[in-house]
Amino acid sequence: MPILLNEDYKYPLPKLIRVKQIFNDSKIEDVVAETRCELEKKEITEKIHKGDRVAIAIGSRGISNLRDIVKTLIDFLKRQEAKPYIVSAMGSHGGGTEEGQKEVLAGYGITEESMGIPVITTVDVETTGELPGGQKIYFDKAAANADAIIPVNRIKLHTDFTGSLQSGLCKMLVIGLGNQKGCSSIHEENPEVFADIIENAAKIILKRYPVVFGLGIIENAYDKTFHIEAIPSERMIEREKELVKVAKKNMPVLMVPDIDILIMDEIGKDISGAGYDPNIIGISSVLHEFSLPVPKIKRMVLLDITPGSHGNAIGMGLFDVTTRKVFEQLDYESMYANAIACRFIEDAKIPIVAADKNEAIRVAAKCIRGVDRKKLKIVEIRNTLSLDHIWVSQSVVEDIKNNPKIKIEKEEKSL
Repeated sequence: MPILLNEDYKYPLPKLIRVKQIFNDSKIEDVVAETRCELEKKEITEKIHKGDRVAIAIGSRGISNLRDIVKTLIDFLKRQEAKPYIVSAMGSHGGGTEEGQKEVLAGYGITEESMGIPVITTVDVETTGELPGGQKIYFDKAAANADAIIPVNRIKLHTDFTGSLQSGLCKMLVIGLGNQKGCSSIHEENPEVFADIIENAAKIILKRYPVVFGLGIIENAYDKTFHIEAIPSERMIEREKELVKVAKKNMPVLMVPDIDILIMDEIGKDISGAGYDPNIIGISSVLHEFSLPVPKIKRMVLLDITPGSHGNAIGMGLFDVTTRKVFEQLDYESMYANAIACRFIEDAKIPIVAADKNEAIRVAAKCIRGVDRKKLKIVEIRNTLSLDHIWVSQSVVEDIKNNPKIKIEKEEKSL
């Protein structure tokens, strides 16, 4: 049974035109060499001793060059005659289970076979301390038993809160290594004070556990490695605050002021903790103000989930329409565990499910009052990490054609 009127299926949808958005493309040419250089700084090498059992904390984010960076770190530790092993540091992701988190890491090429060291994804935690507000801090037991701990993470704007500390090394220590229990405890707090919570909890963890340094990674607007830095633990909090500002300047934006229908080809946990980055789109269940310029969007359509998200489609609840293809991939337990732990159940709600892309677009258009179907402003993006090339309808071209950071290309496609 069709879900629209016959005439709603018959009018022509506009063709889309390929557009190039131009960002700063500075990047590290030799990531392995740069990582090695950072690790060989005296303030870093002196922190690792012969025989040390070193826990390398890896999260659930899809970070460019992650496998090479981690392998370079492992080789460095072995040269120091230490005994490294990998621990999962992803809070409630991967369903909050040992098997699920091991699967997430394997999706990034992080396995015992590829890295040549043990990979431990046990989610057992111990109580570390308590914040003034009563929230308990938990810490991964496999990391707690190490002689040295090294978090490796991307530093960027967070999807759910703002502040001087956002997504990065400190958050990994507090929430990532807190596993599902720690993640749930910290998320008892209002997101508006999350930056302070992260900082206060990180100070307790850094004082109690042997976190020796962290590897902070910043990516440019093209999802390429822009900066790598080995940060000693005694400077981690203040230096990360500085790097959050650097990350902000290198984030991409969507240079379209007004959109009737935004089509997103995919969302996923490997793209962003919220499935997509609200800092790019300007639609969030939590954020009310955004650090970057964002477009005005009337309706959003979701077409797919990344394979690396393993059926966790958190973020889909902010879309208006999705497709049967998405619906059939859902891993409810993984998605619900994530949403409940973070207290953002709106992000796990299911939108209207259309048969396919064409029907989804028509449903979205039908639900915009007063829109001129002959002049629909439609934008299609792959995801919020891939914004160098986007697809726009002719009505959008008229809005952006005079932007010097926009190049209108000749390629077209039909919807």
